[in-house]
Amino acid sequence: MSNISLNSEKPKLSFWQIWNMSFGFLGIQFGFALQGGFMSRIFQTLGASKDEIPILWIAAPLTGLIVQPIIGYLSDRTWSSRLGRRRPYFLIGAILSSIALIFMPYSSTLWMAAGFLWILDASINISMEPFRALVADKLPESQRSYGFVVQTLIIGVGTWIASNLPKIVTSLGVANEAVPGVVPDSVKVAFFIGSIVFISTILYTIFTTKEYPPENIEAFKKANKETDGLLNGIKEIGKNLADMPVVMRKLGVIQFFSWFAFFTMWSFATPALTEHIFNAPNPNSAEYNIAANEVGSYMGTYGLASMVYALLLVFITSKYSINRKYLHMLSLIIGGLGFISMLMIKEPWMLHLSFTAIGIAWASILSMPYAMLSSAIDAKKMGVYMGLFNMFIVIPQIVAAIGGINLTYKFLFGESTINTMLLAGCSLILAGLSNLIIINKKAIAG
Repeated sequence: MSNISLNSEKPKLSFWQIWNMSFGFLGIQFGFALQGGFMSRIFQTLGASKDEIPILWIAAPLTGLIVQPIIGYLSDRTWSSRLGRRRPYFLIGAILSSIALIFMPYSSTLWMAAGFLWILDASINISMEPFRALVADKLPESQRSYGFVVQTLIIGVGTWIASNLPKIVTSLGVANEAVPGVVPDSVKVAFFIGSIVFISTILYTIFTTKEYPPENIEAFKKANKETDGLLNGIKEIGKNLADMPVVMRKLGVIQFFSWFAFFTMWSFATPALTEHIFNAPNPNSAEYNIAANEVGSYMGTYGLASMVYALLLVFITSKYSINRKYLHMLSLIIGGLGFISMLMIKEPWMLHLSFTAIGIAWASILSMPYAMLSSAIDAKKMGVYMGLFNMFIVIPQIVAAIGGINLTYKFLFGESTINTMLLAGCSLILAGLSNLIIINKKAIAG
């Protein structure tokens, strides 16, 4: 591979080569799934009211807004003879994330938990953004959809397992209750397991995957040296933002409504479903802890469904070209209906059906926008543009956290907490319909 560069025509990779380069996402998703499934539970255990939960989450999207473009910019300009371009960031992020996962559930106050969420999300972002760029670095354009779908398959596995961890360790005899204001041991053990999986899967990818070097190392180093410095870096990121391709701006509209919906789920699924489905609203009761385990387990269904859907797409994209636009539109609308169905559920087991529909949307969100984007941007700037693209992930979460959820669901649908899921569903359907504005043929076909 030494004679292949980022600018060369890249050879097609086998399934297992793509699997190896994406395997670290299993650990990243363990971190995200534990954060998404159980952070609100930790906040409620420490005394947060339901209306306070979104603002306590704000550290996560704010961190992504700052960290991801910077990491993308830096990784584009990095080359290590031992670790390559993206892998140094995998390793740094994995070490920091694993430490944060261990200490998170030992928080004794809300400000400590919010602080650890900030550290955890910053650390996960350091690892995650270069993984997106690595797919585009390593694969020819004909395999981009395939590569991002394999990544989504691994993410689905991670979501399902991690979401069930507290329930699994509780079944093994670990305490699921604690004194008021203390996070149960079941959650602490689950986060510890997550930290081990995070670092070990990242190391697997680092040891099994090689990266293509710049075509001319000396010219690469010289060009980077000439533009060194924080001010130059900020200017270049700003220039790339101003020169953003039209298709990227249009995808941003889809991303806004998509991630507003999922942030609403991560913030409110536990309080909404423990109250509406399990009739257990008190965070300090045994009934609540049992219900919270169940909600986390049901949320794992969307990871399992996304895994199955991604597996189906792996087979399809390995053999055929697809219409990314209409596939993404249909998938998001199905997910939106899944959220809305929660208001009509009478029996807990029916949540499997709702989260299965949501999983179809999740699989598409994690693959189709990135496949469309990677076909429309300069390969030399893949890292920084993938980082900038994540603005369209974090901005809707910031809007949601500073009042977008609380004000909107109460104004449109009423005070009941389950109406947050109705809001999420409507947002995801809007995201689906927004695909109609994508007209770039190169982005659509893949």
